[in-house]
Amino acid sequence: MKLFANRTAKLFIFILLFTASYSFNTYSQQVIPIETKTNALVLQVEKNNDLSVVYYGKKLSDQQDYLAIAGQYKNSDYTGLLNSAYTPSGSRNLVEPAITVTHADGNTSLDLRFVSSETQKIDQNVSVVSILLKDPVYPFEVELFYKAYFNEDVIEQWSVIRHQEKGKVVLHKFASANLSLKANSYWLRHYHGDWAKEMQAEEYQLKHGIKTLDTKLGTRANLFQPSVFMISLDQKATEDEGTVMFGALEWSGNFKIDLELDSQDNLRIIAGMNNYASDYHLKANEEFETPPFLHTLSNQGKGLASRNLHDWARNYKLLDGKGTRLTLLNNWEATYFDFNEQKLAGLLKDTKELGVDLFLLDDGWFANKYPRNGDTAGLGDWQENAKKLPNGIGYLVKEAKKNDVKFGIWIEPEMVNPKSELYEKHPDWVIKQAKRDEYYFRNQLVLDLSNPEVQDFVFDVVDGLFTKNPDLAYIKWDCNAVIYNACSAHLKNQSHLYIDYVRGLYDVLKRIRTKYPTVPMMLCSGGGGRVDYGALQYFTEFWPSDNTEPIERIFMQWEYSFFYPLISMSCHVTDWGKQPIKFRTDVAMMGKLGFDIVVDHLNENDLKYCQEAIHNYNELKQTIWQGDQYRLSSPLTSSVATMMCVDKSKKQAVVFNYLVNNRYGAGSKLPVKFKGLNPTKKYMVKEINLYPGTNSTLGTGQVYSGDFLMNIGFNPDVRAGRNSVILLVSELN
Repeated sequence: MKLFANRTAKLFIFILLFTASYSFNTYSQQVIPIETKTNALVLQVEKNNDLSVVYYGKKLSDQQDYLAIAGQYKNSDYTGLLNSAYTPSGSRNLVEPAITVTHADGNTSLDLRFVSSETQKIDQNVSVVSILLKDPVYPFEVELFYKAYFNEDVIEQWSVIRHQEKGKVVLHKFASANLSLKANSYWLRHYHGDWAKEMQAEEYQLKHGIKTLDTKLGTRANLFQPSVFMISLDQKATEDEGTVMFGALEWSGNFKIDLELDSQDNLRIIAGMNNYASDYHLKANEEFETPPFLHTLSNQGKGLASRNLHDWARNYKLLDGKGTRLTLLNNWEATYFDFNEQKLAGLLKDTKELGVDLFLLDDGWFANKYPRNGDTAGLGDWQENAKKLPNGIGYLVKEAKKNDVKFGIWIEPEMVNPKSELYEKHPDWVIKQAKRDEYYFRNQLVLDLSNPEVQDFVFDVVDGLFTKNPDLAYIKWDCNAVIYNACSAHLKNQSHLYIDYVRGLYDVLKRIRTKYPTVPMMLCSGGGGRVDYGALQYFTEFWPSDNTEPIERIFMQWEYSFFYPLISMSCHVTDWGKQPIKFRTDVAMMGKLGFDIVVDHLNENDLKYCQEAIHNYNELKQTIWQGDQYRLSSPLTSSVATMMCVDKSKKQAVVFNYLVNNRYGAGSKLPVKFKGLNPTKKYMVKEINLYPGTNSTLGTGQVYSGDFLMNIGFNPDVRAGRNSVILLVSELN
């Protein structure tokens, strides 16, 4: 009987243990996979309704297999929140939070538990998963959104925060996304810079602790630190090998991206608007929506991640990303501020002779009481300068039409010079501290776009130009200053300024795009100070840098190309640098071509070369803009930089080759292996953009199989005297 009793007791204990285990497994089956063509971001509802990120990686063929993922990781998480999908602060959490609040009653704790999820299918390619989290004690909730672009392998994340408390809740931190990655090691590639030296790359292994990428400039936010980065898992990813995640915040103001390697070797990524000096007081039933954080994951290196992001941008985010662009001639380096109608009329004739589509009139065309003859006066007074342009912009638009070219114009409507009529009339429209000395960036201050009156003024600047000149065809929108002495005469709560400024800017841009949906606009910010997908949804292109020296541009455009398609990059031929016109033009063709030169200073052969290069560009620009991009030989590791664009049909490709090392004997010693071609097809490889009077050392065209070109390669014979070589690769029928 005693033996039987012992066996019975053991059986009873076994049944209890089995039942408990089964109950947990049954509950843990509540997983939420967000899948794209290749990847899956998997969220799991834990036993106590915590929501965790349990996996981000290659998609599994059977969704039921996601149920077993969490059990394969053995760690000591004291809080249950290390892998939280949106980490709250003030309760159990011991790591960097995604959200921090003070409730209306002064309580600083927050607990967020899963309530429900919903999936909305937008179309065959796009779906949105929304997940509602609520505090079990306070009427406070956060809704998380995950927008998946299936074919592009891109996910956008953002959050919406709301409450029904009796009084205002103060938001101290408010991230867009909270991701958790698992690997043996993590390698960060990010960027720093300044004016004329944008997109300087750094790459290194992350160690325990927090690495923060952020900016506090208010405007021109990417001047020192762009909001794009990549994380390689386990080892540094190359162009074609390794697992890598690209990330970017779609926001044009202050941002903060925390990368925390925690005690259990998770890499926690928390990205959103910077909470620096930005406590946000949220009323009951008011919604606070954060900007999207986008990411794409590749297990085939940086090249695939880049091409996925380019496709996504052209299809869904960049304004008119599948459309065309205008090739332009800018007057800036030809005249600076010193011009009149007669001089500009001559430049319009040069525009036609050069063979481009549009003439762009840059800074200096406006203001009368304080004429814009330099950067110290006139900014904000957007009437034509009567001395320079007695017949107004309309005369120039008509002259452009006579020359069969279009006309565009430069504006900087967010800014004001203290020496201006606008500043005299509306000092309350300017961001400044009343008890502090004014401090200027490029002799100017920032207008307060949190103020609806200022928003109307900025909209009217653009609307007035188009109302008076309906044939105006292009806008260059500049933004040169950062915010000093942040204070708004309009806002009662100064901690809202940095956020409400950008929201005000976006409201203006939405109004402009509602009324003028197709007009091309360049996003400029003293160079690349405002380059992000939050702004680029309103612009057709961006200005990477005021530094147009072609060697420098090769390096900058190379790094930008990881995140932005070439159709979005304005690349101009200028007189900056001592390279010949061929080299400068060949570099500028690796993007959206433009010119900023004195055409009548070109000798006969230089002009003839430019005209022929423009003709070639017009024939090939759809391949450059819409094709798949492959970085073949990096300027960081080789004497020759080589980039290739292959059209989607694989019938045509353009290969850009540039010598970036002037040491003795530097050049293309080995063949460059092409990518993206059809291995079974035959291709003719021919050098184009030859300078008048020269012949190619490559002959008049050689035929190879795609298999040969991708596995053996082709030597473009780049060397001193052949500093830039552009190849046209054409499929033979």
